[in-house]
Amino acid sequence: MTRSDLVEELAARFAQLTHRDAEYAVKTILDAMSDALVNGHRIEIRGFGSFSVNRRPPRIGRNPRSGESVQIPEKRVPHFKPGKALREAVDARTAELDSQERKA
Repeated sequence: MTRSDLVEELAARFAQLTHRDAEYAVKTILDAMSDALVNGHRIEIRGFGSFSVNRRPPRIGRNPRSGESVQIPEKRVPHFKPGKALREAVDARTAELDSQERKA
């Protein structure tokens, strides 16, 4: 699902929202989430999952062309951990789809 798909779904579900309002709502939520992660905060959405920032320590890598060692600096990267309800829903749905494929 893309951002525009999310806007379309929101506008379709809530008739009182115009397409522009739905787009603004999605942009506002995603901007707020981005700002929170940039500031080092953790985001938790019950039943869905949590977003946090993980630290990747510095390491030594290799240039695949030359084989030369390259120092890779420390990074901070966003991380998503799905909640229990989301994990169970995805697992149930994929199991259902797998059983349908076996029957076909």
